Amino acid sequence: MRLSTRARYGVAAMCELAGREPGAAVPLRDIAASQVLSESYLEQLFLALRRGGLVRSVRGAQGGYTLARDAAEITVGDVLRVLEGPIAPVPCVAPGVGRKDRCTRHSYQGCPTRPVWDRLAGCMARVLDGITLADLAGDEEPVFPDQSCAVCRITPDH
Repeated sequence: MRLSTRARYGVAAMCELAGREPGAAVPLRDIAASQVLSESYLEQLFLALRRGGLVRSVRGAQGGYTLARDAAEITVGDVLRVLEGPIAPVPCVAPGVGRKDRCTRHSYQGCPTRPVWDRLAGCMARVLDGITLADLAGDEEPVFPDQSCAVCRITPDH
């Protein structure tokens, strides 16, 4: 399973904003240059991020984008949900999916693999929601809290 470039570049661009002076508007051209990305591609990402309430646009000569909330309040999970949708490895475990809609097979008789996807979705969400932009924006390698997962019973040693 792989994340799209949209997700990876979006998280990287948001980290760029988080690493700047709080409240200072950063032009997309500066983010594009720093991240070695196309400015037009970033415009698409930031449109979604603005609609998702994660960034604000500032007009004018000193305009650009700024985080809509403190970097410590925005998780990697928040960014991925805005750019990619629900954190679910398969559609049948996405939040809000009803029992009858859970399985895409013609005859829903209960899916023997669904518990696997449920557990995976829970672990993914727990890890991604446990890492903030502030964690990633520092000058030093981030030190994350214990990432053991009660949902899947996996510890960092495994």
